[in-house]
Amino acid sequence: MAEISLHRPYPASEVAAWDYTCDVAVIGFGATGASAAIEAADAGARVILFERNSGSGGASGLSGGEIYIGGGGGTDVQRAAGFSDSTEDFTAYLKAAGGPCVDEAKCEKYGREALDHFAWLKAQGVPYRGNYLPGKHIEPTDDSTLIWSGSEAAWPFCDVAKPAPRGHVIQHMGWGGGRPLVDILEASARASGVEVVADARAVALVADGARVVGAVVRIDNQNRFVRAAKGVVLATGGFAFNEAMRRKYCPETFKLSDPIGDKDDGAGIMLGLGAGGEAIHMEQFFTTCPWTMPESHANGVFVNAMGQRFINEDCYHGRVSRCAVDQPGGKVYLCLDNAHFIQPMDFARMTIAGTGDTWEEVEGELGMAAGTLSQTMAFYNEHARAGHDPLFHKRPPILTALDQGPFVALELNFETSYFSFFTLGGLHTSAQGEVLDRTGAPLPGLFAAGRCTSGLPAWGHGYSSGLSLADCTYFGRQAGRKAAAG
Repeated sequence: MAEISLHRPYPASEVAAWDYTCDVAVIGFGATGASAAIEAADAGARVILFERNSGSGGASGLSGGEIYIGGGGGTDVQRAAGFSDSTEDFTAYLKAAGGPCVDEAKCEKYGREALDHFAWLKAQGVPYRGNYLPGKHIEPTDDSTLIWSGSEAAWPFCDVAKPAPRGHVIQHMGWGGGRPLVDILEASARASGVEVVADARAVALVADGARVVGAVVRIDNQNRFVRAAKGVVLATGGFAFNEAMRRKYCPETFKLSDPIGDKDDGAGIMLGLGAGGEAIHMEQFFTTCPWTMPESHANGVFVNAMGQRFINEDCYHGRVSRCAVDQPGGKVYLCLDNAHFIQPMDFARMTIAGTGDTWEEVEGELGMAAGTLSQTMAFYNEHARAGHDPLFHKRPPILTALDQGPFVALELNFETSYFSFFTLGGLHTSAQGEVLDRTGAPLPGLFAAGRCTSGLPAWGHGYSSGLSLADCTYFGRQAGRKAAAG
């Protein structure tokens, strides 16, 4: 008898009896799995969705419920707030945010169809208040809709595409809109006739020759065999909680201590690899230490342990944090003057490392070599007063001189401060959600979307809030539709 394993498909010829039969089996019940199941069911397929937990959620349920949408002249919310957003600008930003890891076909497809996807979300019952909230925010603390959620207005992205706010947040008071978003998609999936089987952990795929024809799920400590006549969709999340995979593929994350997700153990990636798929950009990860709370801290200056700047601080907080983690010394400092300092929120676990009436005094308290931080700040202030940042192109009005003492340096320590992170790399898939082999050819019967793939948010240095939920809901739909087509 063949072995049940994540690392190689179980032969269909050895299945004595099928415990479940369907057209499409979806593995994972976050926003990706729900979207795939809805689309497959609406295409006429009989769908069973298997979830290892006792209910829906996944990493999507822990998110802010924000989806990155634009193009086509702008959504109704963007236009009402006075922002136009061409498909060309939207797509150009998506490509710039993907950096060296970009999948241009996915960016172009989503760029063309994002407005239709927004309409689809509303059709599922996702509510939007429809207002614009200016300023820099991690998430709205009220039920506002539209926010600046990336580096659109910051260099170099603002030189690539006309800036526009594109983060569209579900109408929900306070943080944590991902949970009601998943609840709405779950209700839509069930209304579409999707059968849900909870407490069912996928432990293997089943293949007939080169074609994936089902899966093995573990229920009540028993292996159950699932026949999927048209295809299996993997929607299982990333690998932030699999230390062996992180050590092998993404060792930089061991600088950090706060993985986020929900049982993101890389199981779907391993299933896809075992079936002959390819995993790409596995070294990529998102991280943030939410220093933009309060907003005035974006006026500060980030320096590394040697007192040197490394980023334009007006860009997205995740880009700042990802570039910070690249710096030597295990920590960075956020330098502020009295006009812009506010005590940071306790959960960020930032500490005051140095104070002084001059930047030279702060430099000394931090133990930096004389003339390092002080010269960095003198150069910055001289040019900021003239409204110019020749090194990193920070823009007014966030570009401002820090010359109103006393002065302070906040320490962001990679090990002890709250640098949350999750992985971005995963299975190589087509824009239609097909899992691809090492030659770029689709694996028959196997599809995937969301964080178990490398999708729109492919590059940690270019991530924008809302890209993950855009990726998982939209490409989840593509995977479900393609699977239903057989």
